[in-house]
Amino acid sequence: MKIVGGRIQFVLAGLAAGFLLSGCTGCTDWKKKHDGLAVEHQNLLGRYENCMSTLDTSATEKAKLSQALNATQQQLAELQRQKTAGKDNTGFEGFDTDIDPTRGTITVTLENTILFASGQAEVKSSVISELDKISSVLQQRYRDKDVSVVGHTDTDPINKTKDKWKDNWDLSSARSLAVLRYLVKRGIRPEKIKSVAAGEFRPVASNSSVSGKTKNRRVEIVVHMY
Repeated sequence: MKIVGGRIQFVLAGLAAGFLLSGCTGCTDWKKKHDGLAVEHQNLLGRYENCMSTLDTSATEKAKLSQALNATQQQLAELQRQKTAGKDNTGFEGFDTDIDPTRGTITVTLENTILFASGQAEVKSSVISELDKISSVLQQRYRDKDVSVVGHTDTDPINKTKDKWKDNWDLSSARSLAVLRYLVKRGIRPEKIKSVAAGEFRPVASNSSVSGKTKNRRVEIVVHMY
């Protein structure tokens, strides 16, 4: 019986040792998982804090932009009020100007008959002084604003000069580019100005009359205030 008892004690001791060894291995695995989760937690926490910082910065910038936008809209509304009262303070005095606080634009309109000979896209030498004045105003008062030069035509198809222009889009593009290139030559920064061809598709008057067609044939210099 003693031998049997000794054997039983030996077996029980072996099982206990095996259990302890197994338990230690399990502890090691759980520690690795814990450490890994701790690292992942820190990474997520860092990303969260960065996101919150970015949101705070964005909110601050948004507030500043909103204030600037409101100030610009008020400025344009005041310019519009003054123009309605008979005084144009945009700097483009003497030109056909339109102020749109909603769109944030100041538009100077030049008739094509003043700028170009019929069917042509070379700026007349007689209007160079006018473009020089516009260029001067743009540089002095609107240097940091984006500018669009938009070419327009009436609905008459290209006939006499169809060897030069495929259609009215083509002609309006050429005329817009001619004005743009002159303004750039006079000092307007190329990265602040672009050419737009509208063709016959943005009329301001009916094309059923001669006077209406004359109004539709135009180049607009649009200053984007925001």
